[in-house]
Parts: sequence; structure tokens; C-alpha cells
Amino acid sequence: MARGKKAEKRIPAPDPIYQSVRVAKFINNVMERGKKSTARKIVYDAFEIIKEKTKKEPLEVFELAIRNASPLLEIKPKRVGGATYQVPREVRGDRKQALAFRWIIEAARSGKGRAMAQKLADELMASAKNEGAAVRKKENTHKMAEANRAFAHFSW
Repeated sequence: MARGKKAEKRIPAPDPIYQSVRVAKFINNVMERGKKSTARKIVYDAFEIIKEKTKKEPLEVFELAIRNASPLLEIKPKRVGGATYQVPREVRGDRKQALAFRWIIEAARSGKGRAMAQKLADELMASAKNEGAAVRKKENTHKMAEANRAFAHFSW
């Protein structure tokens, strides 16, 4: 049990261009080694590429991509009497978003040979169309949760 108070949830300031807290959080996830200006440039360049290619508002494509990559179920290992079971659990809202961000950025970083902004834009557009590595990861997670549904009664 925790001894002190529960940590206060910190919400970052909205990003300067789109006035969105979600985009600000995404920029923070893209950031490496504290280089926020570089992360901002990557995300905003990716949004420009999305705008050119899809002729849609990049924020709408971004929101749709996050929604499509967000998992509904995940599995958590639970130890019961010497055996470890993979127990399917529902995913909370904050964690859904965090996993979607992580999977999209991971998928973009895994591609080689192009600028990060280009890879990120491609992954966001693919996720918006329900394609791409991040959506595949979500589907695999759902399949594993479905396969282990027999152990759902261990979730307490």
C-alpha cells in the first residue's frame, strides 16, 4: 500500500499550433534526450506531409489514427498457486492513449532509410486507415486476450 498521497496527474500545456493537449503529449512521447524542439519539428513536419497527401485536416487524421491503434483489451500475468496465467483485462483511457502513442512511434522508428517525419506521417496515415504496424500490434493483443479468455475469472 502507498504511504503518501496519490501522485497528482500533470497535464501538459496545449501545443502552440493546434492547441491540443493530446498533440502535446504525443510530442513528449516522440522526444528523446530532452530535445523537445526537435520532437516538435518532427511532429509538425509529419502533420504537413499528412495535409499534403490526404488533403484533410492533420488533427482529424491524428485523432482517427490514435483511436484505431488504441487497444480495448490487454493481458496481464497473474500468479495463482505456482502457475502464471495470462489474464485479459480492459484497458483504462489513459493507458489506451499511451499504448497507441507508443506503438505508432515504435512502428515509425523501426522503418529505415527515411526521415522520421516521413515515417511518422506514413504510420499515422496507415493507422487512420486501420492498417499499419500499430494497428497490427493492437489486433495481436486482442487475439491474445481472446485466446486467454478462459482465465478471465482470475481478474480481481
